[in-house]
Amino acid sequence: MGTPPPPPKSAVHLTRAAALWTALTLGFLILIVLLIFIAQNTESAEFAFLGWHWSLPLGVAILFAAVAGGLLTVAVGAVRMFQLRRAAKKNLKGGV
Repeated sequence: MGTPPPPPKSAVHLTRAAALWTALTLGFLILIVLLIFIAQNTESAEFAFLGWHWSLPLGVAILFAAVAGGLLTVAVGAVRMFQLRRAAKKNLKGGV
C-alpha cells in the first residue's frame, strides 16, 4: 500500500482575457461604490488654496483628491521605471 498519487494539475491557466475580465469587474464595482458615495455626500463644502476660494460637493472634492493622489503616484512610478530601464541599458552595454 503506497501513498496515493497527487491530484492532477489543472490544465487551465490564468489568461490575459481572464485577468482583464476580473480587473474590469473589480473596476465597475469600485465605480458603483464611488457613485453611491458621491450621491450621498452632496452637501457643498468651501475650499481655499493660495488665495483661491471655491465650493464643491464634498463627495466630488474627495474623489478629486483621490484621483490627484493616484496620478501623483503614477507619475512617481513612471519616473522610477524610467530610471531603472536606463540603468539596465547601461549594464547591458557594459558601462558602469
